[in-house]
Amino acid sequence: MNETIARLRPEAIWRNFAKLLAIPRPSKHEGRVIAFMKAFGENLGLETLVDETGNVIIRKPATPGMEDRMGVILQGHLDMVPQKNSDVAHNFENDAINAWIDGEWVKAQGTTLGADNGMGVAAAMAVLESTDIPHGPVEALFTIDEETGMTGAFNLQPGVLKGDILMNMDSEDEGELYIGCAGGMNATMQFDYTDDPVPAGHAAFRIAITGMKGGHSGMDINLGRGNAIRSLVRFIWENQDQLGIRIALVDGGGLRNAIPREAIALITLPSEKAGQLKTNFNVFSTVIKSELKSTEPELKTSIEAVEIPDSLIDIKAQKSMLDAVYACPNGVIRMSPEMEGLVETSTNLAILKSEGGKINVMCLLRSSVDTAKEDLANMIHSVFRLAGARSTFDGSYPGWKPNPDSPILHHMRHIYNVRFGKLPEIKAIHAGLECGILGAVYPHWDMISFGPTIRYPHSPDEKVNIPSVEKFWDFLVETLKQIPSKPVA
Repeated sequence: MNETIARLRPEAIWRNFAKLLAIPRPSKHEGRVIAFMKAFGENLGLETLVDETGNVIIRKPATPGMEDRMGVILQGHLDMVPQKNSDVAHNFENDAINAWIDGEWVKAQGTTLGADNGMGVAAAMAVLESTDIPHGPVEALFTIDEETGMTGAFNLQPGVLKGDILMNMDSEDEGELYIGCAGGMNATMQFDYTDDPVPAGHAAFRIAITGMKGGHSGMDINLGRGNAIRSLVRFIWENQDQLGIRIALVDGGGLRNAIPREAIALITLPSEKAGQLKTNFNVFSTVIKSELKSTEPELKTSIEAVEIPDSLIDIKAQKSMLDAVYACPNGVIRMSPEMEGLVETSTNLAILKSEGGKINVMCLLRSSVDTAKEDLANMIHSVFRLAGARSTFDGSYPGWKPNPDSPILHHMRHIYNVRFGKLPEIKAIHAGLECGILGAVYPHWDMISFGPTIRYPHSPDEKVNIPSVEKFWDFLVETLKQIPSKPVA
């Protein structure tokens, strides 16, 4: 299937994207793709370096007659989000992505596709290997670990790159130019628990919430989708006292930057209340399916009898955890008063997992206003402190403040209008583009972000629109041809 994808138009991008599909590259496991990119640059005879963090930088001189143009940095990240449906056997550290064409879209078979940010990386590769595109000096910056910590961007050293204009190719709507993004922060809350024996006369059940769409915790946070963790906790919280529910295990979500699609719990309760449990769960299932019918049409719930577990979470820790998680802020906190339709501040209740005497709760906080992000962190800290949990906040990164007077913005806006007969939309994004971090290291850069149309990133429903890739490529090539000359000193 990937061979067919390599022949799509424009072949310059799709051929390179097909190569990336064959290379396992989940976040924190980018060794093979780093080696691939290094060999790619060296085989082209271009100056290629890998910094201490693993970022790959490839330099291509200007084409003849374009030496006086401003230097452009084409930037994308090498890693991808590893998410799959529970019924799919796939090892992201070893297996290639199996992609296929569905009408005007390219998708993957039950896994994330890696178009985020494989399309941007493939576009930069296409420029580097081109022999017929006029351009000024070009540098390609391929960062690592964008999805789980922006480690590559954080560790990029000043003075390494020589260009003037950063073109980040990691946004997901063709026809839109992005000039700002949200900053972020990780929140981790932890409860201790002791093992209790299972009382005599208890029956055990596995309850599960599955089939939700999930998605990007920034881009999709305002779409009203369900959160599997919150739904699971809601049911247990509402029924624990009435039915005497005890928890042996909870496990929901997988990544901070993905809205949790699935969550399960292993519970016990007195055997004589098993029938009432099933009745209450069926009623609850009807309720949440009704509440989320327009956003979660594939939502599934299940309950099944299982073997008695070895032990249970002690009741005090159970109640404290349920209270705090149920009360934890989740979703959109505030919309931007400056830009219509833009989320200003949000948080994603991303992971809930019990194991080895610890219950971990993890969230990703986002805001384009740093003080609002800190206020949200304080709010979450206060909730979990009341419940007796420890809270840590780390990985904070800055947002990218919009600059409506950006020269590259006005230049690309004009090019798009001439090329396609309409003006592109100017937007900021409620996601953690690397521009904020990179711009702090290289404050003189004029920055912009754009890309083809990608839907449902960070979920197994991820797909990229084929016609939009051709327009994205055409726009990129035309922009490189018309990059302004450097100002005369």
